[in-house]
Amino acid sequence: MSEPHSVNEVEQGDDYYHVRYRDPDDFDEIRTPDWAENAASSVVTGSEVRTGDETGNEDWAVQSVLIPVDAVSEESDAKEAARQIVDEIES
Repeated sequence: MSEPHSVNEVEQGDDYYHVRYRDPDDFDEIRTPDWAENAASSVVTGSEVRTGDETGNEDWAVQSVLIPVDAVSEESDAKEAARQIVDEIES
């Protein structure tokens, strides 16, 4: 997977903070693979990682990380948890 960019946007929904690293329009395909979900849940239970096949690039990259709203106190905590999850995936 390619190196993640900095966080582009964080949106709070009813259930998740959606920590977006890349625009979904930059991808041919986006998936939530089980192996990434397992790594994410090792940092914050119930988190999910969306990875994508970037257009014009054969590498898959982290598109976004979803952090359960009830697992963190605020947006900055969601961003930090997402960073830890990406670090876990890349280690």
